[in-house]
Amino acid sequence: MSRTAAPAPAKPAAAPSRPRDLKKRQRRPLTAGRVLTYAALSVGAVIVLFPVYFGFVGSFMGPADINAYPASLWPFNGFRVENFAGALNSIPLGRQYVNSVVMAGLITLGQLVTSLLAAYALVFLKVRGRAFWFALFLCSMMVPAEAIIIPNYLTMSSAGLINTIPALTLPFLAHGFGIFLLRQAFLSFPTELWEAAKIDGAGHFRFLVSVLVPLSKPTLAALGIWAFLSAWNMYFWPLLVTQTPQMQTIQIGITQLRSADNFNAGLVLAGTVLAIIPTLLLVIFGQRFIVRGLTAGSIK
Repeated sequence: MSRTAAPAPAKPAAAPSRPRDLKKRQRRPLTAGRVLTYAALSVGAVIVLFPVYFGFVGSFMGPADINAYPASLWPFNGFRVENFAGALNSIPLGRQYVNSVVMAGLITLGQLVTSLLAAYALVFLKVRGRAFWFALFLCSMMVPAEAIIIPNYLTMSSAGLINTIPALTLPFLAHGFGIFLLRQAFLSFPTELWEAAKIDGAGHFRFLVSVLVPLSKPTLAALGIWAFLSAWNMYFWPLLVTQTPQMQTIQIGITQLRSADNFNAGLVLAGTVLAIIPTLLLVIFGQRFIVRGLTAGSIK
């Protein structure tokens, strides 16, 4: 009888690579070029963040720390919360803060709505001369803001809206940049979405609200952050159309904290900190939406 050879023992399967091993493999070597790059980025970060740091720290300093030579980078004589109380009590800064929030919020909402409707019409509706209208929107972005301030002021004055919230918001409820941004995002969507929505019985409004808006959340978030920051930082237009401190915005209120007779840098820095808190929060928590929204329509 012939004996059959015993099968060779199977080799044990190789153990799967652990995540730690993969990280070691993917770790790039530290070269002189990378060290110089990190050093340059660190220096740039310090230069950019130092004014923000000194603004926050200086808002808690007293005159002795602020006027010290060399400059003090920490309130060694104690934190002074009285700077914030003095800024809020010396002028109606609280009311001006509310005015800025209302103005920026209305402008942001207006630009989101008008940009959505205009971009939808340029992409999904059979509008005659769509290329012409889109070029006209782009041309509006090239007109300097200073060139239309006087016509806008005369329009608000003739309508009797000076020193009101509508005067602060009406000229900025639509902007060509928002239309351009959303149009590029809508062009990246396949046309089969609209065909499927029509088969399902959806109209234009339902398709816009139920399909396009959820898919365009990153772009809408980026546009909303950009519009809010632009409106929040406006100075010359609110100064032109407001006449009383109760209707002015916080950007104007910060300049009112400066007094030639009794200048207190702590009060100015406290008002500045109150003004930049919303912008810092938007940039910190909305950074990923800004990047995703601005690049959403770059690839079709």
